[in-house]
Amino acid sequence: MSRIDFKQVSKRYAPGLPLTINNANIQIDTGEFCVFVGPSGCGKSTLLRMVAGLEDITAGDLLIEGQRVNDLPPAKRGVAMVFQSYALYPHMTVAENMAFGLRVLGSNKAEIDQKVKAAAEILQLTPLLDRLPKALSGGQRQRVAIGRAIVKEPRVFLFDEPLSNLDAALRAQTRLEIAKLHHDLGSASMIYVTHDQVEAMTLADKIVLLHTGKLIEERGSVAQIGSPMALYHRPGSLFVAEFIGSPKMNLLPGTLRSAEAGHAVIDVGGQQVTAAVDARHLAAGASVQIGVRPEHLFVADEGAGSGVAGSLLHMERLGDSSLLYVNVGAGLPTMTVKVEGSASNPVGQRLTSRLLPDQLHLFDAQGMACTRTVDLPT
Repeated sequence: MSRIDFKQVSKRYAPGLPLTINNANIQIDTGEFCVFVGPSGCGKSTLLRMVAGLEDITAGDLLIEGQRVNDLPPAKRGVAMVFQSYALYPHMTVAENMAFGLRVLGSNKAEIDQKVKAAAEILQLTPLLDRLPKALSGGQRQRVAIGRAIVKEPRVFLFDEPLSNLDAALRAQTRLEIAKLHHDLGSASMIYVTHDQVEAMTLADKIVLLHTGKLIEERGSVAQIGSPMALYHRPGSLFVAEFIGSPKMNLLPGTLRSAEAGHAVIDVGGQQVTAAVDARHLAAGASVQIGVRPEHLFVADEGAGSGVAGSLLHMERLGDSSLLYVNVGAGLPTMTVKVEGSASNPVGQRLTSRLLPDQLHLFDAQGMACTRTVDLPT
């Protein structure tokens, strides 16, 4: 068992300074892969270091397997950490680097050799055990750092932006290796810190998205917790909607005209748009914002169907898809529409971006989402 519970955890580095973490309530179940993600300065590494025992907790309780560990030394927590920098000893071989922690703990040589060989097999490092770090690629060095954590057989693995020093191809490859490692190890829980939402979406069973700035004081550090698809399809706030997804969600200001149990009617630039949301808690005339993801927009010639009309400013070809940037009028932001890569639209073409009710999000003046009334993957 390796369940981790943050119970109203807060962190302030010094009296008078703003909170870095405010009232975090997070549950990470046994064997779960949980990713802490958010913009720089939101406190995700601080949360991770609290689990490792490298940061004190100002208020609240941190429990591992039901045991309060606020004051427990790092060595007794049953956790292993993989840092952004590989932190390998340059004069030691791969095998010696992986074995070092066990030697410090006083394990016998036979046990150490067995664990190093088993970890090397998992990480495909067996042919490299006699090499020094300088003879390894960046991806191989990171795997050695991960192997050093595996041999300790921890209850909890902690990853602090482990892929940020790798190039794009190595990041993708190592991401797959970490996902496979999680599958192979089974019961060990993993907490992974990143600012890269692609890593968060592809690796996580559960995402913890953290706020930054004054939102920490106003609403707490945690913006939303859920599966990757839940955050993508059901963002609870504008902050979540804008952070998750690339390209970013389109947002259009509007005015609520009417609201019923299954849908709401919004005026956007003089055009009536229907969204499948429950906005009955808002008064008619309230300022709102409609959100729609680029891949959920459909373009047609001007006048075909209902939607927001505009002219094409630019097209970006990405190979499998293309992005259209559409000017929909003064006072409204440029809209991004994702279409097939084979699309060919000339700059200046008049287009209508069709808005489908069950693909729209609605946010109130405080940036909080209205409940969607359609079933979507979570």
